[in-house]
Formats: sequence, structure tokens, C-alpha cells
Amino acid sequence: MLIFPAIDLYEGKAVRLYKGDYRQMTVYSDRPEDIARDFAASGASWIHLVDLEGARDGTTPHLSKVLKIQETSGLCCEIGGGIRSLDTIRTYVSAGIDRVILGTAACEDPAFLQKAIDLYRDKIAVGVDVRDGLVAVRGWTKTTEKTVREFFSELEKIGVKTVICTDISKDGAMKGTNRELYAGLQKEFCVNITASGGVSTLEDVRALADLGLYGAIIGKAYYTGAIRIRDALEVAGT
Repeated sequence: MLIFPAIDLYEGKAVRLYKGDYRQMTVYSDRPEDIARDFAASGASWIHLVDLEGARDGTTPHLSKVLKIQETSGLCCEIGGGIRSLDTIRTYVSAGIDRVILGTAACEDPAFLQKAIDLYRDKIAVGVDVRDGLVAVRGWTKTTEKTVREFFSELEKIGVKTVICTDISKDGAMKGTNRELYAGLQKEFCVNITASGGVSTLEDVRALADLGLYGAIIGKAYYTGAIRIRDALEVAGT
């Protein structure tokens, strides 16, 4: 299983939200590129980036910062947050970003998602953010009436290969990940699933790897010192 250490960007800083609440934000560094270098030094091959302002507003204010992080770290980069047009996808892919994550647009505009998949194939992933079994969009500020399994089924039919699934209730809470959710999705759907939200201990990492998941995102646990990326990579068998 791949380990994706994460950096969430807000006003150029590395931050973490508690359960997706922009009012409960902790700033960890004014220089996220330094954190990315540490990921690389720890043996990571990928980095997961989220533009929180982009996710909320549908803009791309951190493009230059994302490219600087990629250049200075040398890591493969996936980026999500506010990517709602083919022009934005093209901008990221042309700049050398390895994978672009669609969230709100993938849920609200299936035709757009299909075009993106047709054009960019494996460079497209979809972020499925879950609140109480329902899909949330617009930077987690709006909850739809679509269930996570309904959305996964749609994605599978469209041809999406990689899905980052986040349980919002677990995100940043440091109380463990939703193993039951991921176990069910892994059995039911033939897509690469990356678990996100609440990966708090090496036991969480081990359990997710045992489920056969494609990847796991480590965010707050890294910043608090609860998980070292090097240890997570070893437990995940990467």
C-alpha cells in the first residue's frame, strides 16, 4: 500500500482543519516546501496536496506554491481543491503534476468528469468526501443526498480508476480511521481506493494495508509526531 503524506495549503501555509471546519484551523508551517523535503528524506514517493482555498472557492491560488513543492521535493504530486474545469486540469498536467483530484465537479457534473477521464485517463482521480454516509462537496461545506456507494457505482461506470475517500468525521480528530467503510468499499468496487481521514497510528496503517487498499493519506498524525513517515512506509510494505 502506498503512503501519501499530506500538506493542506491555506494562504501559502501548511495547515490542518478539524473535521473540515475552516474555523478550526491549525497552522504548522509557513514553508510547506520544507515539509515536503522531509517527506522525501523519509522515503516517500508521493505527496498529497490540497488547496483549501481552492476547494472552498473554486479557484487555484496555490498553483505556484504547488509547483515549488514538487520541484524542491522531487516527489510525485497529486493535487485537489477547486479543480472544476478542463483548463485547470490542463494547467496542472502541463506543468508536470502527476495526478489531479476532482471533487465537487466530479459529483455535480458527470459529463465533465467523463471528458476529463477520456482526455487524461490515469492522471485523474476523484475525491469522495463522506459525511454520515453522504457525499459532501464545496470544501465540505455542503452535503448532498447522494450516498457514498451510489457515487462509487457511478465512478466505476464512468471509468475512474483511483478514488480518495475521506470520512470527514474522522479527519483531524486523531481517533482512528473508518476501517469498516473502507473494507466494504474495497470488497464492492473495482477501483484503487486511498483511505483518508483519521489515520492516527501505525496500527491504522497496518489495518488498511491488510484490507488491500491502494493507499493511505497521513496528515495530522505526521504533524503531531504520532506517526513517522518512514515507519508508516515500512508497515505499509512500500
